[in-house]
Amino acid sequence: MKKFVPIALILLIGASVLAGCARQNKPIETSTGDKLSVVATIFPPYDFTRAVAGDSADVTMLLPPASESHSFEPTPQDIIKIQNCDVFIYVGGESDEWVNEVLSSMDTSGMKIVTLMDCVDVVEEEIVEGMEDEEEAEDPAGSGEAEEPEYDEHVWTSPENAKLIVQKISDALCEADAAGATTYKQNTAAYLSKLDALDSAFQTVVDAAARKTLVFGDRFPFRYFADAYGLTYFAAFPGCSTETEASAATVKFLIDKINAEKIPVVFHIELSNEKMANTISEATGAKVLLLHACHNISKADFEAGKTYLDIMTANVTVLKEALQ
Repeated sequence: MKKFVPIALILLIGASVLAGCARQNKPIETSTGDKLSVVATIFPPYDFTRAVAGDSADVTMLLPPASESHSFEPTPQDIIKIQNCDVFIYVGGESDEWVNEVLSSMDTSGMKIVTLMDCVDVVEEEIVEGMEDEEEAEDPAGSGEAEEPEYDEHVWTSPENAKLIVQKISDALCEADAAGATTYKQNTAAYLSKLDALDSAFQTVVDAAARKTLVFGDRFPFRYFADAYGLTYFAAFPGCSTETEASAATVKFLIDKINAEKIPVVFHIELSNEKMANTISEATGAKVLLLHACHNISKADFEAGKTYLDIMTANVTVLKEALQ
């Protein structure tokens, strides 16, 4: 999925940088009594940072709750927030091409930057049996031009990856605010222990499972998760696809797969319309359940303070039901 930065955004960046030029000479260390300012583009790094920083930093999430991250466009206020922050955290990949334009227009020498896809070993998105290939749909004639690899951006879905990301965020906070380093390290150690427990809970479910196959009537943003626990999967679209309506052939394939292997659950992801999963359920009797990728959360969940650990712990329960 290619995403291009519009000319209007480039002009907007220039205007915003001029408006925020006072940030240019700000030192890395925050002044006495000031909290560290951290901006994260989406929910997972936002929530990880809250866990590491505690009350020692002001943490902002750019993506509004319940919004689609793959089509996000920053506002002038967003760009100014980035310009004025001490630590900036984003995913990387094609969905964040706008970030590169923004950062290239700024003096980032006084800013710590963490890119989630640089924290882990990334894997390419794959097209598994029965899945619709967006690239072929965009180029049905087959131009023969070599496509650049498209890497799966949902790196946080594996607890082991989450640990690597949390450590990088912690390191960045310690470098940006040496006075708070002891607190950040203590919070990090506690949080990493919770991620270890989460990882063990998932592994226990998988070890006791009667099957190792997941079916999604939706996109599949769980490649890192599936790889971590040795799971196979079938889905309508890869994780970063912008498609929501599958062909009749794709739906039939998923229905046949569930019937053939007597799979008890068909999954959908968060903020989905669930139409495809419901159609598959009606044809097979499979139960429709949510496996939450934590990419974003609803406004109600955000306001209630729901965390990555809360969401992933709920995933342990539904995974157990799906693999029984």
